Amino acid sequence: MNRSDPRLPGVLQFSAAASLIGLIFLSLAWELWLAPLRPGGSWLVLKVLPLLLPLFGILRGKVYTYRWSTLLIWIYFTEGVVRAWSDSGLSSQLAMLEWLLALVFFVSAAIFTRVGARV
Repeated sequence: MNRSDPRLPGVLQFSAAASLIGLIFLSLAWELWLAPLRPGGSWLVLKVLPLLLPLFGILRGKVYTYRWSTLLIWIYFTEGVVRAWSDSGLSSQLAMLEWLLALVFFVSAAIFTRVGARV
């Protein structure tokens, strides 16, 4: 696909939305069931709330939402990198998945703001 491909914005929008939704579900599962800081879940599950703010704008293809959410996603990328480095076992693997999803979202959203705004 090249930059003039009319399908590119749709692919980028799908990729950004899928990675954001994946990050939401990963964060919920991680902090409630898979590897919470405390047995039975922790208050760290509230980290999902900021991810819900851009969700509808991302699903609707709002370029402005894509722009500001690229700044928000770096918080989750940083948490993933730090916890992948400092945690062990399943929590470390979940952290790697978190930073991977955050990176996919960032790249998709950044390219969408450049390409999608012109279509």
